[in-house]
Amino acid sequence: MNKLFVLITILLATTSVYAQTEKRIYTQAEQKDAEERELQKKIEAIQDSMSYVDAVDALEKLDFVLEADRLVFKRGENVFVTPTTNFVSLSDDRATVQIAPFNGGGPNGVGGITVEGRASNIKIKTDKKGNTFFSMNVMGTGISAMVDISLPKGTNRATVTISPNLNSNRVMLNGSLLLRKRSTVFKGTAF
Repeated sequence: MNKLFVLITILLATTSVYAQTEKRIYTQAEQKDAEERELQKKIEAIQDSMSYVDAVDALEKLDFVLEADRLVFKRGENVFVTPTTNFVSLSDDRATVQIAPFNGGGPNGVGGITVEGRASNIKIKTDKKGNTFFSMNVMGTGISAMVDISLPKGTNRATVTISPNLNSNRVMLNGSLLLRKRSTVFKGTAF
């Protein structure tokens, strides 16, 4: 009886193994497309790594522009904006913050506000994962704020948080961090 039970079990197990094997076979065109997608991913990863190195270099040289394509206001409202008119820049100790969510008009002539100030207490650090954090105080006519930049490892996409010292109207900008000479921003009239 035990031999019959063992024989039936083995027979069922081998039958179910053969019944469950299925293999997807790809055409040459599908294989070529998959290889091209894989190559494109590798190229993009290399480009992102190079952009990250350039962004960190720009932060260390105090010569950068963060071109924002999205604003996030205090209560989480998102607004997509034009990177050429929404930016934070630093050249040595001269900082500029321009936020222009509207099309034309405003105090700066390009739909928002432009403020300039002197940067101080500038700090940069990199954590164990390779993420870079940059902070500075900016003081000037129309601005007194703490500016914090968060740059994740492997990309030049960064987030800057502007926290005014005199009120709680914090604003965040998300965009690309570039060397100032590679930037295409248009600066409006400052205070």
